[in-house]
Amino acid sequence: MTAAGPGGRLLTLPAAAPPKSASRSLQPAAPIRGKPKKCVVYPHPPKSSRLSPSVLRWLQGLDLTFFPRNVNRDFSNGFLIAEIFTVYYPRDLKLTSFQNGTSLKVKLANWAQLEKFLARKRLKLPKELIHGTIHCKVGVPEILVQEIYTLLTHREIKSIRDDLVNFTDYSYQMRLPLVPRSTASRVIKDNIRLSEIKSNPNILTNELKAEFLCLLQMMQRKLSRKLNPKWFEVKPTVGEFTLDHLPTHISERKRNSPISRKEAAPVLRRDLQTTKSCFSHLGLRPAQK
Repeated sequence: MTAAGPGGRLLTLPAAAPPKSASRSLQPAAPIRGKPKKCVVYPHPPKSSRLSPSVLRWLQGLDLTFFPRNVNRDFSNGFLIAEIFTVYYPRDLKLTSFQNGTSLKVKLANWAQLEKFLARKRLKLPKELIHGTIHCKVGVPEILVQEIYTLLTHREIKSIRDDLVNFTDYSYQMRLPLVPRSTASRVIKDNIRLSEIKSNPNILTNELKAEFLCLLQMMQRKLSRKLNPKWFEVKPTVGEFTLDHLPTHISERKRNSPISRKEAAPVLRRDLQTTKSCFSHLGLRPAQK
């Protein structure tokens, strides 16, 4: 490329250098030298699970088909439970006879086979835990997995059961503040699954479940009123108001008043003479020791 200089001379300008990005893009990437680091990759633990670390390590060591991410959902069809038992009893239980599905028909068929297997091997699992696991009751599959862990490994761990296990969300509702707690209709919807009604369409049984949940919700409301009287503006009764405002000197006088044996003896003798005279008047004799 040429240009006119100050004296009319032609000056040649140097050619423009190619862009650095183009030269860099044309060059192949340098290979990374060195051996890759070996690392053991464990599956992520299930979300919001109360399973102990020992039970989680036990599940990871069984090399299951898939690791349970949602304990309430993944154990409900019984497929993973059957796979756990096939590890310990490979000749007595075949995994090919189980289906990994989500329908109620598949769940009932899988658990029926598992119950027959448990009966042959004389292994006992509570039926209420099986029922709660099928219908995805919150917290029930975790208790069932812990029972299976204790049954197969013969190791005792701390139980995650609550003091009162009724397979409802009562303990969760009591931990909530007063405002967001569920109403009676919401409690029935949350604690009676549609699969329960389909598997057992008995109207009387479902009515009894609804009545129990309403009674539980009523007890919860009464307990909340007792624990938080100012929030509900509960006024004390006349008896409670009197006990709270009882003068202190009267109660202290009753507590500290000593009664000597000499003062009490004539009263006892007088009562004994009155009792004997009543017996003699009626023609009866008092029982002798």
